[in-house]
Amino acid sequence: MPRLSEVIAELDALWPPERAEQWDAVGTVCGDPDAEVTRVLFAVDPVREIADEALALGADLIVTHHPLYLRGTTTVAAGHFKGRVVHTLIRNDIALHVAHTNADTADPGVSDALAGALGLRVTGPLVPENGLGRICEVDPPETLRAFAARAAERLPATAQGIRVAGDLDATVRTVAVSGGSGDSLFDAVRAAGVDAFLTADLRHHPASEATQHSPLGLVDAAHWATEWPWCELAASQLDEISDRHGWDLRVHVSKTVTDPWSHHSSSGAPN
Repeated sequence: MPRLSEVIAELDALWPPERAEQWDAVGTVCGDPDAEVTRVLFAVDPVREIADEALALGADLIVTHHPLYLRGTTTVAAGHFKGRVVHTLIRNDIALHVAHTNADTADPGVSDALAGALGLRVTGPLVPENGLGRICEVDPPETLRAFAARAAERLPATAQGIRVAGDLDATVRTVAVSGGSGDSLFDAVRAAGVDAFLTADLRHHPASEATQHSPLGLVDAAHWATEWPWCELAASQLDEISDRHGWDLRVHVSKTVTDPWSHHSSSGAPN
């Protein structure tokens, strides 16, 4: 079986840490480089539920998209929920590795996985300078209503579901997609000339300005739901690496919903 350091070297080749944003916190959070790895669990969030799932599964390594400590910390005391995760992992010899913005800009990366889940054909990056986001074709073209229904059907279910802005009967031939928070990308989306933009965490003012600026359709999904498909892509990539090296790793994708929103109450807004 491979050592943790060997597995991490392959993961870093997939998602080079130097491609991460300067503010990001990627890489190995805990784990003995010389420890053997037999089972790996992929997930979006390094929360207690995922640590418990890894423990029950007998995993030696968790790979998550979101960092455990995105900001600096002075303590990993178990009295804090993040500290409890660290203690659980170390006590049970479970390593944690993070690929965040370096996985966002990878090729293939988070947005490729999102496009694949939606059955879209990728034609290029949304932001060529850093490879963020993807421009895609919808084949055959469909209405914004149908495209939103496609997203609701193919992405993991969450309390939020799918929010839509724009003319539901407008034809969608091209879309931009970006896993995770995407309202900083509106300039690039408008420059791309696409019919719709699917992302997450769209705030009121950027979304309002976007709808006033052009007939661009907006499809807003839950942050977790737009990034979860990457876990399946990443797991398949590690499976290929394991086969190539003869490692016989057992690779799993967590289906635990770690989206923080648990319930949605309709306010009577029109459908």
